[in-house]
Amino acid sequence: MEVKLGEIGTWVGGRDFTPNGMISSVRKGYERYLNKYIHVKKGGIGGLSMVLASYVVLSYVWSFDHIKHDRMRKYH
Repeated sequence: MEVKLGEIGTWVGGRDFTPNGMISSVRKGYERYLNKYIHVKKGGIGGLSMVLASYVVLSYVWSFDHIKHDRMRKYH
């Protein structure tokens, strides 16, 4: 998270883009999310509401094409 704008190219070049590297980066991000929002001493509803909100946005994006076609139809 401490990457400067001029160092982005070298930072991206140092990433592991193999399937195992991608899986490990997703796993690391998931663990970071769990440690920050779920496994805390005084937790709130913030982490779970974030998951719920992302699920709602993702399901809307997946069904947007169908919703758009229903909106443009004329009913008579």
